[in-house]
Amino acid sequence: MLTGKQKRFLRSKAHHLNPIFQVGKGGVNENMVTQIADALEARELLKVSVLQNCEEDKESVAAQLVKGTGGELVQIIGNTIVLYKESAENKQIQLP
Repeated sequence: MLTGKQKRFLRSKAHHLNPIFQVGKGGVNENMVTQIADALEARELLKVSVLQNCEEDKESVAAQLVKGTGGELVQIIGNTIVLYKESAENKQIQLP
């Protein structure tokens, strides 16, 4: 579980990132969760964009992604979800 200070630090790091995944009409599926988990292992911090035509609300999409990837939800801002998961192989971000 992330503390408030750690979330604030991660939000500042994520500010300059562009979303690399989009959740659309099909919603969240197993293939997408697998790809996001792999990307989290490589990058540790990433953004996921929830498109307008997505049938699920952004909170449920975020909950499914967190459950499926084992990551932490940093922030939901607008239609963008910020996820963090500490990498086992190549750790880049040092949390305060």
